[in-house]
Amino acid sequence: MKAIIIGGGIGGLCAAIALKRCGIEAEVFEAVKVIKPVGAAISIWPNGVKCLNYLGMKEPLRRLGGPMHYMAYQEYLHGQTLTRFSLDPLIASVGERPYPVARAELQAMLLETYGRDNVSFGKRVNGLEETQDGVTAWFEDGSQASGDFLIAADGTHSAIRPYVLGHGVDRRYAGYVNWNGLVAIDESIAPANQWTTFVGEGKRVSLMPVSGNRFYFFFDVPLPTGLAEDRSTARADLQRYFAGWAEPVQKLIAALDPDTVNRIEIHDIEPFEQLVRGRVALLGDAGHSTTPDIGQGGCAAMEDAVVLAIALQTNSLGIEDALLRYQEKRSYRVKDLVLKARKRCDVTHGKEMEITRSWYEELKTETGERILSGMKETILGGPLA
Repeated sequence: MKAIIIGGGIGGLCAAIALKRCGIEAEVFEAVKVIKPVGAAISIWPNGVKCLNYLGMKEPLRRLGGPMHYMAYQEYLHGQTLTRFSLDPLIASVGERPYPVARAELQAMLLETYGRDNVSFGKRVNGLEETQDGVTAWFEDGSQASGDFLIAADGTHSAIRPYVLGHGVDRRYAGYVNWNGLVAIDESIAPANQWTTFVGEGKRVSLMPVSGNRFYFFFDVPLPTGLAEDRSTARADLQRYFAGWAEPVQKLIAALDPDTVNRIEIHDIEPFEQLVRGRVALLGDAGHSTTPDIGQGGCAAMEDAVVLAIALQTNSLGIEDALLRYQEKRSYRVKDLVLKARKRCDVTHGKEMEITRSWYEELKTETGERILSGMKETILGGPLA
């Protein structure tokens, strides 16, 4: 049995590693010649960590992950702590800890595990044909590849999704812009072992520790789409949007390198139930593009990879049957994650400011129990709970 995997990002490489682990051959084809991960870092929550553990990356992941032991929300004007609590109760209840990691280092770990030489770069798909016996994909350079089935892990702008659905889908602007990057840890900005978030005005500033004595930071601002801003104006833009915010926020803005800051308009896609057509399956953002507001986009792709490989390994009624079983196990789960992220997005970013202000007030009496309970529910919905 042989798989063609379109896309060499997190989802595609996890799928390739998972299939290999289950004794299934896979070829990976990536459109770009050099992968430049979108975003500076990613928070891998315990459901995703368990998937990477299962795929043989337990120790490498621990070397990349930052020491995130606490979580805190700070008031935006003076930096006063609204709530602070340990993540230990969550870790004890779900059996694993979260790991914030730099995206480039995660990508390198996945490539090393699978084998960089096993990925064909510069292969942009421009057509496919499915038969009773398999699938053939054609690429813009005139080459082609054939296999018994095809996994579309080609991201939110998936070229293969319209084939699976029979129609195109539009991305939905979530209403805010995210700036993100990496900066050296400075404990006058935030503790080195804590996920710290400043909130106010429907905006937020967040810092998470990653390896190498660095913070992963991000700024969120509700804005119209299509503004004439890019990384060249990042510092001035952030100084304007966060004028009057607490001194640690001002220090962070002063410390960042605008040349390395990413500016992303955040989108998602309305959830859909169909992830499979015949011998073609959608995986990761191609099948469930979400906002990053609950940190589950990458984790969901890791889950997809594990569930898909196990379905193909453990079922013997044929490839199409196994892919439908993958779809059955994943459709509700990923829809739930997209909608949970969308709901969290709207509260955090002031879609209805009265609701957002009520959330700020609730944080003053938050012991961690409510927040961790919601995280636990999401994490334990994964396939390796």
